[in-house]
Amino acid sequence: MTADDLLIDRDRLGPGVLEVTFNRPERRNAFTKAMYGELRQLWEQTAEDRSVGVVVLRGAGGKAFAAGNEISDFLEADAVDYENWIREMFDRLWALPQVTIAAVDGVCVGGGLAVATHCDLRVATAASRFGYPIARTLGNALSGTVLYRCQAIFGESLTREMLLASRLVSADRAYAAGAITASVADAAALDAEVADLAAGIAQASRVTIETTKHQLLARSRPAEASIEGEEALLREVYTGPDFNEGVRAFLAKEKPAFRR
Repeated sequence: MTADDLLIDRDRLGPGVLEVTFNRPERRNAFTKAMYGELRQLWEQTAEDRSVGVVVLRGAGGKAFAAGNEISDFLEADAVDYENWIREMFDRLWALPQVTIAAVDGVCVGGGLAVATHCDLRVATAASRFGYPIARTLGNALSGTVLYRCQAIFGESLTREMLLASRLVSADRAYAAGAITASVADAAALDAEVADLAAGIAQASRVTIETTKHQLLARSRPAEASIEGEEALLREVYTGPDFNEGVRAFLAKEKPAFRR
């Protein structure tokens, strides 16, 4: 990770607002292992920082919030162990006592969508799109907790469409489903909407917010827990021919030829 892959700003959108920008626009802000490690540490520090009331996550460049993971990182470690490690970062984000907002401008897919669905609120520009097109790209599978978080936010019908039909969901459809709080015209309107949300949160009772988040987290964890035997199932997927072909094709910039 370069020093600029994650940009951290304080108070730009209002007092007590911590803004985290994924800054790899040339790669559609795809997450690297180093970025995940830095985010993991950041959430641990932020959880103890009483001066922060709102955390805003966004992507640089205007084309993507984040377009998944840097695929080459999967070649350097056991893929299932790597996914489990990433999932721990998601859990730390989901458990933050502050209100978290994903400010989406562009595509929000793969790991980017996992991050967005582990935030409390999502706001998007009208041109933004959401999805998990992994059946057509990599031939892998989501962990149960990530899958169920998407289902909780977008509903089962749109989640099935994302994963089984490999279709991306528009901001208008996401808003209609209640997955985002607003669909706005452009980046300037996105900033204004997020700043307005942050201003309202700043006037709210921290006790109410933290208690509500604790209650929702406690109720969601049992429902979204991984099924028995899931790790073995995922290990079979990540060591199977489809994922091998997906990674090969992705790195070669070709379409994968999955076995039927």
